[in-house]
Amino acid sequence: MSNLEIQQILSRRKLLQLGARGFGALGAASLLNPSLFAEANPSSPFQGTLSGPHFKPTAKRIIYLFFSGGPSHIDMYDYHPEMRKNHGIELPDSIRNGQRITGMTSGQKSFPCVAPMFEFSKHGKNGSWFSEIIPNIASIADEITLVKSVHTEAINHDPAITAINTGVQQPGKPSMGAWLDWGMGSPNKNLPGYVVMISKGRGQSQALYDRLWGSGFLPSKHQGVKFRSAGDPVLYLSNPKGVSRDMRRSMLDGIAKINQAKKKESGDPEIDARIAQYEMAYRMQTSVPELVDLKDEPKHVLDLYGKDAMRKGSFAHNCLIARRLSERGVPFVQLFHRGWDQHGSLPSKIRQQCEDVDQPAAALVRDLKQRGLLKDTIVICGGEFGRTIYSQGKLTKDNHGRDHHGRCFSMWLAGGGIKAGFEYGKTDDFAYNIVENPVHVNDLNATVLQCLGIDHERFTYRYLGLDQRLTGVEHPKVIPELLA
Repeated sequence: MSNLEIQQILSRRKLLQLGARGFGALGAASLLNPSLFAEANPSSPFQGTLSGPHFKPTAKRIIYLFFSGGPSHIDMYDYHPEMRKNHGIELPDSIRNGQRITGMTSGQKSFPCVAPMFEFSKHGKNGSWFSEIIPNIASIADEITLVKSVHTEAINHDPAITAINTGVQQPGKPSMGAWLDWGMGSPNKNLPGYVVMISKGRGQSQALYDRLWGSGFLPSKHQGVKFRSAGDPVLYLSNPKGVSRDMRRSMLDGIAKINQAKKKESGDPEIDARIAQYEMAYRMQTSVPELVDLKDEPKHVLDLYGKDAMRKGSFAHNCLIARRLSERGVPFVQLFHRGWDQHGSLPSKIRQQCEDVDQPAAALVRDLKQRGLLKDTIVICGGEFGRTIYSQGKLTKDNHGRDHHGRCFSMWLAGGGIKAGFEYGKTDDFAYNIVENPVHVNDLNATVLQCLGIDHERFTYRYLGLDQRLTGVEHPKVIPELLA
């Protein structure tokens, strides 16, 4: 064995020695002296690595309602009266235009068009179409911008969800929330800057991987913290049996000197990240139980969110917790609601999904507005792609399915400098192709960053010799028409 190999082994041993003793000690030092690992300039409105906003921000925080599975824009938002005339006809070749379809319908010999099996009506001063299955969202039409021309290159779930959350289809890049936590930080040091909650609908659910709220190549302390619906809201939040908070603090204080010594032995940036996570976990022991205790919420607020507001793990409950997190200054809250992958039995399944989300989503916007929070909070609502106009499987009088469709789909935004009571983008009469004002998923993210005061082209992190960014390298652009 060479001298170089021996030195490498010894170096690895030193790093491993930072395990139980070193990491815990470092955490104690940070608790005793929080400024020891501070990244931000205290005079800056941002508390992360950015010294301040690039532009005057109109928003301070985001609540992202992500409907995982691909909700059908055709059955919820993107209605064309011509669909009724086209019901049952074969999708014209001039509309499909040789575009690829998924393997789930590529073997079909027939592609009959399916008009929505729901009634639509116009709402708001702008007269946007909304389906009967989302009456509450329709009632806030004057508060939202409905974007009907969002598009993505991805046609399957995981690449599409990865793309809209990280900017690219390939895994390994930081999520949007991680980017913002790294750049902006959080004014509340007792709660994570990025919180994730997951609810499950009554339909088929695709897998959601932790990397969707991961930090990628950014320090791991910026990854989303997942709140659970059962047991401790956050894993390992409670002290072990027989260990009090005072005992825990005493233990940390006792190893403070070791902490200081071990910090000098390693330059691994992940050690600082782990220290920050330990520190946050300690502080969350008091902040999180207070956050999730809804006993101070009046009945009329609970009624606003609907019958499931008190049921932990429901979308309604998560929306209410999201509002409480926003009140406490948490910059990025993301709610994943699963169950939108309706390849079959769409008419009944999408109605069930909308029953779960319609009232809470609208309530969240109303609640934020009543509290004066909507003006600097952006609410984003949508999924990874839409669904096809043609039926997957057999079309009957009252049943059908729809396949994935990334060429156009609908999302809506509210608050935080986003134009209210507005509609943007247009598709053809088959809701299959965009005919006016396309908005790529990275254009949408660039626009949201603009509201936060961040120039997406200057918001970069040097990794593997490249200046990486959330919005990728395909020349994304801010959509000024969406801004108030």
